[in-house]
Amino acid sequence: MIEIINLKKSFGSKGVLNGVNLKIDDGMTTVIIGTSGCGKSVLLKHVVGLLKPDEGSILIDGEDITRMNEKQVYTIRKKFGFLFQSSALFDSMTVGENVGIALRENTNTPGEEISKIVSQKLGLVNLPGTESLMPSELSGGMKKRVGLARALATDPQYILYDEPTTGLDPITSETIDELMDSVAKNKELKVTSIIVTHDIFTVYEIADRVAMMYDGIVHFDGTPAELRTTKDPIVREFLERTDQARNKK
Repeated sequence: MIEIINLKKSFGSKGVLNGVNLKIDDGMTTVIIGTSGCGKSVLLKHVVGLLKPDEGSILIDGEDITRMNEKQVYTIRKKFGFLFQSSALFDSMTVGENVGIALRENTNTPGEEISKIVSQKLGLVNLPGTESLMPSELSGGMKKRVGLARALATDPQYILYDEPTTGLDPITSETIDELMDSVAKNKELKVTSIIVTHDIFTVYEIADRVAMMYDGIVHFDGTPAELRTTKDPIVREFLERTDQARNKK
């Protein structure tokens, strides 16, 4: 379990996180939604220790990452895979090298075994046989899938997705949603998924639980069905604006 307790973070005079409280249960897919600039991605960076809060705690399986030194954070971070919004592939490396980089840099896994793992993870994201391609040869959707294969390479306990469908057309976005869902439901992987997105369709497709951030706090926390039927005016306005934006595309 990940437990976020009264988390606060300001940048200069701007308060971004104003007391976030959220529990993320093991084996579940939690989707965090909200408007741009509401603190979703900032929260995600705190969970993996890329940022330190001004106040509050984050318990990762009972251990408070906010009180750890750099070496301890590094150890905890090995439990995570992270899919960045931009995919963040290394342009000078092949697909295979990108997927296997964490294994090469952080483990003593033999090269032959790394090649097998890379091939397996690329197969999981429906990109078999692409090891020798360069990122410049990939579409946006393919880059996201390679990024996911890289996140899966170390068999993480948690996978964090930062705006995984941003910049993708609706059909490709749906493909990524289906892929995230299949990863979450894969009994061999046994992962807990945390997805930050502004795409409400991702919520309805794959979320077990949804948290909506507003004004630096978790304003809504419930199931997708509860989200659909809530009469909360702030949530309703967000959903209506999201629908309008989607229909314009």
